[in-house]
Formats: sequence, C-alpha cells, structure tokens
Amino acid sequence: MLKNRTIKSILYATPMDMGGLPIRQPFPSHKAEQIDPFLLLHHAVVKVPSHKPILQLGVGPHPHRGFSPVSFIFKGGVHHRDSRGNNNTVYAGGTQWMNAGMGMIHSERPPADIHEIGGEQELIQLWVNTPAKHKMDQPSYQPLTADETPELISSDGLTQIKIIAGELEGVKGPIHTLSDVNTFTVKMKKGANYFFSIPSSHNAFIYLMDGKLAIENEGELDAKYVASFHLDGDGIRIEAMEDAHLFIGTGEPLNEPLVSHGPFVMNTQTEIMEAIRDYQLGKMGVLIEE
Repeated sequence: MLKNRTIKSILYATPMDMGGLPIRQPFPSHKAEQIDPFLLLHHAVVKVPSHKPILQLGVGPHPHRGFSPVSFIFKGGVHHRDSRGNNNTVYAGGTQWMNAGMGMIHSERPPADIHEIGGEQELIQLWVNTPAKHKMDQPSYQPLTADETPELISSDGLTQIKIIAGELEGVKGPIHTLSDVNTFTVKMKKGANYFFSIPSSHNAFIYLMDGKLAIENEGELDAKYVASFHLDGDGIRIEAMEDAHLFIGTGEPLNEPLVSHGPFVMNTQTEIMEAIRDYQLGKMGVLIEE
C-alpha cells in the first residue's frame, strides 16, 4: 500500500517588490531558508505597461554564478538574452532553463508582441542549486516550448501534468539537469484525485498558484501557499477542491555548504569574493541589448 508523505511546513507566498516588479516569495523565508536543492521561488503576475519601451521593462542585464535560474511561463512570454549569445523568446506553457555555471549575464524582458497577446505576464522563477563539482562548468541555456513539453493526462481526464525535468510514470522531461530533480506544472479540475509518486530520497514541495487542494491525511492547501514534505512516504495524494493550478518540485538534496550573495550561490565565502571579482573584471561576458 502506498504511503502518503506528511507535511513538514506550510509557507505563505509573501508579496514583495523586486526592483519595481510585484512578486510573491514563499521561500526563502524565516520558516525555510531553502528546500534543498531549491533555493528560491518567485511567482509574478505583471500587467505590462504600454507607455514604456520594452527595453525598460522586465529585468535588465544582471549576472549569475553557481546555480540554475529557471523561468516557467504561464501567461505572455519572456525574451531571454545573455552574454553567451543566446537570444530567444519563449511563450506561455514554455520554460527557460539557464545553468549559470561559472558565470553569465542575462536579461529577461517581455516579448515585443506582449500587448498583442494580452499584455500580461505570469511566471514562476525557481532557483535550482548546482552541485559543487559543477558550479564552474560552462554556462548553458535550454529553451522549451509548450509544444515540446511532454504531457501526462490522468485516466479520468481531470488532471493534466506537464513534465519539464525528471520523470513521472515513465514520462521523461526533456531538460538536462546537473542533479536529480523533477519539475511539473499541473492543472486539476474540481474533483480530480491523483497520487504523485516521489523518489524516497527527494525533498518535495507543492506551490498552489490558484484554487484549493486537499492533501490526503494532511488537510487543505490554499492558493499562494507552499507545502513542503517530510521524507516519510512514497508520494503525495492530492484532491482538487476547486479547479487548481499548481507547481511541484522534487529533488535529491545536495547537503553541501551554501553561501550566497545576491546573484551568486557558491559553497564558501572565498568563492563568493571570486565571483564578485570575476564579474567586475568582465569574465562573465558583456550583454548589450538591441
């Protein structure tokens, strides 16, 4: 008989301002610094102003080193540019998975046609930590469109699961990751009931964007909350009390020292100082937006 995991903590996605952009951040928080290997989750819903040039909107050029900043796009689109020459737009239902590696500068703007497709962006940005042995790898960028994303639909048709990275019920996501992680976006109709199998060694969390869920034996989860789970079961059985839209992340914990400073995530303070120095010396490249 399959055993359900128990909830470790419930985290509210606190509204915040990030450089003028309204976001919600359930973690890190005072209740959970990270859900190893996941470092940070931001959920943004943005009405894109029409009176400003596109190159003044979104997030301008900034560096990263030592982890993967990943954007899961639900409305609108994101135009990614970086100092390695990548220049690409991914629209709703797609994903942009960047491994910053030894260092890269990137920007994330609304696409030029954002007002033709509704004028709104909704996305989750998730920071996935990189194992120490890969932190200084060459950077990489993996775009994934909605059409390229494998889909799993429950036998009753009430649960739709998009598998971006990792595997669920034999369906594999196309994204290559540097540690063992699963990332799924899920839509459930009211009354849907589904058991998500999770590797026994993985940390796991659910972030509910919209709707209301019941987690078997554990109670209800409201929208804009994260539930993280103990390592004590085979998976999580979820029932949708209302139509629901959620994100699920699971991953093998790295259990490594963590030192972060702004956009850099390394294992020692010395490595952080080196990252700052290398950025200032231009070793992470240059990004000129056009």
